[in-house]
Amino acid sequence: MKLLVIIMIIVCLIALVCIIIGIRAYKEANRTMQGLEKMLELVIKDEFKESSFNESRQSRLEAKLAEFLTSSQLSQQSIKVQHQHIKSLISDISHQTKTPIANLLLYSELLKEKELTEEASELVTQISFQSEKLDFLIRSLVKLSRLENGIITVTPATNNLAPLINKVLEEAKAKLEEKKIKLQWEPSEGRDIASFDGKWTQEVFANLLDNAIKYTVEEGSITIKISEYEMFCRVDFIDTGIGITEEELALIFKRFYRSPRVAKKEGVGIGLYLAREIVLAEGGYIKVTSDVGRGSCFSVFLPKSR
Repeated sequence: MKLLVIIMIIVCLIALVCIIIGIRAYKEANRTMQGLEKMLELVIKDEFKESSFNESRQSRLEAKLAEFLTSSQLSQQSIKVQHQHIKSLISDISHQTKTPIANLLLYSELLKEKELTEEASELVTQISFQSEKLDFLIRSLVKLSRLENGIITVTPATNNLAPLINKVLEEAKAKLEEKKIKLQWEPSEGRDIASFDGKWTQEVFANLLDNAIKYTVEEGSITIKISEYEMFCRVDFIDTGIGITEEELALIFKRFYRSPRVAKKEGVGIGLYLAREIVLAEGGYIKVTSDVGRGSCFSVFLPKSR
């Protein structure tokens, strides 16, 4: 009987010790979690400093987290510095190349007015063409870089799409007439209202129309029409051009992608990538369907409200 009492006392003591250890472990874990939570709150507020925890680190986990957060902050600061460098570089490129290219174009036009041999005249034409191509490339790269780095932001507003499309068509009128392309412009029966940034969306439509003209044979046709849905307004650019293979449909929106089938055509492979990035920034998307040899349809879906 006495032995049984002793055993019960020992069991009670062991249980008591386990309870005390459990309570201490719980408090320690709770204290550690509170410390980690405090660190994360400071990071969110951008007020974290590793020195704040030098004397009050409660575990190796806190020490490692503090080290990681400090490293992350340094990385963020480095990214901010690089972002500023990119801004400065883009500004320099835009400024430094603008005048030389403008001068090349001007001198080319002046030379065309002179009496030159046939060979010299051809060289001047090539200089003018390559200068225009370089100017287009620089302007496209600057637009792309500014958009990707947040230097220029897309600011959508609710507007009517028809006037914007008419403006794009007016600018492309000469190219359409040169290739004798039949244009069918079909506004919807509704008001054609969508939420978009006028300047950037004009860039999108101009790129899509330019591609349609470029890859449509002479005396072909291009159709532009608007369809309204409950949440989106869709603008279709339908051409009777060479079409896009199924394998290339997943590649055409990549930056600088150029299909081997159109390698001899003018272009640098930025237009579609830029168009998609702009539309995504506006809260929309672009869809493509195509039939090789018969044509393609690029559909731009723009939200009807912000």
